[in-house]
Parts: sequence; C-alpha cells; structure tokens
Amino acid sequence: MRSTLTLLESTDFPEIRRTHLETLQVNLGYRCNQSCVHCHVNAGPHRTEMMDDEVLNQIVQLIGRETLLRLDLTGGAPELHPRFRDLVLHARQNGIHVINRCNLTVLQEPGQEDTAEFLADHQVEIIASLPCYNADNVDHQRGSGTFEKSIAVLKHLNQLGYGIPASGKILNLVYNPIGATLPPDQNKLEDAYRRELSENFGLQFTSLFTLTNMPIQRFGAILMAQGQFDAYMALLKTSYQASNLSNLMCRTLISVDWQGNLYDCDFNQQLGLPMSANNNESLRWHVRDLLQTDLRQRRIRVADHCYGCTAGQGSSCGGALMGGAA
Repeated sequence: MRSTLTLLESTDFPEIRRTHLETLQVNLGYRCNQSCVHCHVNAGPHRTEMMDDEVLNQIVQLIGRETLLRLDLTGGAPELHPRFRDLVLHARQNGIHVINRCNLTVLQEPGQEDTAEFLADHQVEIIASLPCYNADNVDHQRGSGTFEKSIAVLKHLNQLGYGIPASGKILNLVYNPIGATLPPDQNKLEDAYRRELSENFGLQFTSLFTLTNMPIQRFGAILMAQGQFDAYMALLKTSYQASNLSNLMCRTLISVDWQGNLYDCDFNQQLGLPMSANNNESLRWHVRDLLQTDLRQRRIRVADHCYGCTAGQGSSCGGALMGGAA
C-alpha cells in the first residue's frame, strides 16, 4: 500500500502548541473484525499487532499518577485485546471517564457476548461508527451485512440504557463521508440520523460526530490510486478555518500506539510521525516518559494532513469543532 507521508511532510500549516493533558488515547492494537475503506489505521482481521503486558502496565501506572480526565481506547477493535477489561476497570476505579471506540459488530464476535453489559455496568462511553443510516452506504464502506448487524447491536445497547436520556450511558455515533468530500453540517445530519433511526428502527443515541476522512493509510492510498489526492488536498486547504485551531484535540490529547510510543494525535501515529522529545525529531518519547514529564507548551508536530482537522466545521475525535459547517 502506497504511503502519503512524503506528500504531506512539507507543510505551511501554522505552529500550534500543547496546553494541559486531559485525554490519553490508547491504541491497543490493529486487529479488527472489519476492514473498512476509510480506515486510517488500516486495521483488519489479519493484523497481529497488539499491546503487550509491559506497555499496558505502564499505562496502568500512568493512570494512577497523572490527573487525566479521560482514557480513550481505540484500535483496531479495542475490545479484542485480552486485557481490555482490566484497563477499563483500573481507569474507572481511579475516577477516569472511559471512552470505547467501537465498530458495533465486534460485540457479536465469539467471546464478546457480555461485553455490552460490561460497558454498561461501568458507565463506559461508547463512540460507535455508523457511517450512514442507509444500509447500502454502510455495507459499501464496511462489508455486506454490516448495517443489519450494527442495527441489532444498537438495539441491544438501547435496551441497556445507552443513548436513553437521563440514563447516564452515552452512545455517540460517528459519520464518515464515503468519498473525497467534507462532511455535511453536523447538526443537520444529526437531525436526519435521529429521524431515520427512530422512525425505521426505534433507535436512540446521544450525539452524532462527523469526521473528515484523512488522506493517510488506506483512504490515502485509494485517493492516489484514483488520481484524487491533489484535488482532495486542495479541498482541505481551501476550506481551512483558522478559528478551529484553538479547539484542536491534539492540544489536550496524547496518542499512544500499541508499542507505547507517543504521538500528538492518532493520525500522526498512523503516518509514523512520533512526538519529538525536547522538540528534537530524532528523539522519540515513550509512555514511560509521561510519568515524569510536563508537556505543556511543547510544539505539536504538524504536516499537511492537519488541514483535515481544520477544514470547514473542523473535525476531531469528538466530531465537528464548530457548531455548524463554515
């Protein structure tokens, strides 16, 4: 698969710096039960990379010592890691809010029969990918039958209280465009999701997040193969909104890969652009370094893909950065 890194490294994206650390986003591994077209991680059933016990125990140490607000677990499918539940339990016992980025269908995999109940019991926020409320669009991105399975899981989550107002169990859905376009207005699309999912399936959810597809990994390779890479980058750059800079997730988040290496965001992780120690790009930082380091005001490593987070209404792991499309 062709990498887009060489096309992105030279950039005129403005300098940004960290504030205080609020969120530790941990990638537990690239194994997944799906292989999605838009996946910026290039995850799939045949990936074998998984976080080992040594690194996971360092994460546990950090949770006990750092004043984190959130632990954001991702993959692959994070639920497939054998110590996924251990990490969730430790974080919750330390009063840390846990986010699980779930593809929904993994909850129907063998060995995951009671995972939904486990998440509900421990008030874990679920951010679930559902790229459309239309079956054909979802199955095109994620494989035949995925939409039907996703709806079945969402119904089960609703039965457990997820997405139901006043339950305290947060169920957020995620939309990605199918092709080389920006997401539509998040508020308007959320209204459409609520209407369609309620009327057709009786489903409820908390919020909808719209995410811009990043020109990296699998999606970036598809753009190059189809001759659309330059046009997509031009779209991102001409849609740049400086007002989104102050709300970028990388200012308060650190991404940890399955080996424990640190990155300014999940996208940098997939491009192999590690967080540099003392602003020296030849020195890499590991999760063990967080136990004794203050990262405030350190420069964030940027490249041209950062325009994807600042285009239009903005895009982050928590959806749009603005209230509506610019």
